[in-house]
Amino acid sequence: MRYLLTLLFLFAGNMLFSQTKNISPDDIMPVRGFCIAAPSPDNLEQFIKFINEELAARKVNTLILRVDYNYQYESHPELRNSSALSKKDVKKLVEACRKNKIRVIPQVNLLGHQSWAENVGSLLKAYPEFDETPLVKFPEKYVWPNSDGLYCKSYCPLHPDVHKVVFEVVDEICDVFEADAFHAGMDEVFYIGEKQCPRCSGKDKAELFAGEVRTIHDHLALKGRQLWIWGDRLIDGKTTGIGEWEGSYNNTYRAVDMIPKDVMICDWHYERPDQTPVYFVMKGLSVVTCPWRNPANAVLQVRDMVKFRDYSTPEMKDRFMGMVQTVWSDTGQFLDSFYGKTIDKETNTDVGCFKAMFSEIENQTEQVTGSSPR
Repeated sequence: MRYLLTLLFLFAGNMLFSQTKNISPDDIMPVRGFCIAAPSPDNLEQFIKFINEELAARKVNTLILRVDYNYQYESHPELRNSSALSKKDVKKLVEACRKNKIRVIPQVNLLGHQSWAENVGSLLKAYPEFDETPLVKFPEKYVWPNSDGLYCKSYCPLHPDVHKVVFEVVDEICDVFEADAFHAGMDEVFYIGEKQCPRCSGKDKAELFAGEVRTIHDHLALKGRQLWIWGDRLIDGKTTGIGEWEGSYNNTYRAVDMIPKDVMICDWHYERPDQTPVYFVMKGLSVVTCPWRNPANAVLQVRDMVKFRDYSTPEMKDRFMGMVQTVWSDTGQFLDSFYGKTIDKETNTDVGCFKAMFSEIENQTEQVTGSSPR
């Protein structure tokens, strides 16, 4: 009897080892992502070094580059920023990502974030007629809150000419990056469906937001590309208590039931490890969790993502897609901090969060497979 029990124990152990051996990091965390502004030409070589030595070593498989108008667009040269990447520069980035099996996803902010502080962005500067709130003027010195509710300007999603321009930009940036996905931003949209807009006045803000998501999604689908967006406008900020930044106070959250189910949601929470990925997945959407500068929260968010995948139904499991570390400083500043050229005075930093998040992904992988993903 003891002999039979020993054989059964050895057999079960071998079966478990065989199953574990076949598990890859992709099974535990399908998306292991990093989001940062596209480097300037001056920082290009150092950033490629970072891709080759740091992202590759951590098995990062997704790189979201916030390009906006920091590329030398040929379709709309009037939108270029003064220090913009050339096509040759971009191809160097594409090659580095290809070599390291990293999916690169370019981002251009659509709908919202068409201005910042006292400065209008390239799109509304070149095409002021696209402005959703042309009567709201920029102050000499920006402060929040303000009487106009001005955080960032939006373009009017119903302007008859806006999509011709932005889609030519989207197509060009996706083509040059050889991308099969595009990130449209669409976070923190405070101006939408405004009374002063002759096209949007009186219309349902959720339907306007969802309509813009569908319009962008359908355009990308023509070339087999996937749409990624930030998820904050799809969360009821009041009912949840999440607030007006990481959630919506202007009722756009109802758009969550009106958008295509293959849109990837980037669910960012920086102050607390809110467990809203479950909400998005239960709505039929796929989601990645996005921390920023709080290492302790990032570790909890990694553990939550693993737990969600482990304890969900088969129907929901594969919609919990993984993690994306976000960086909101200048790329050069991040690299200087990462390589120790500057010393961070803050305890919580994007560099510290980056290291903690990917260290925890490695720990979770080791616990399941018995080996490091590196």
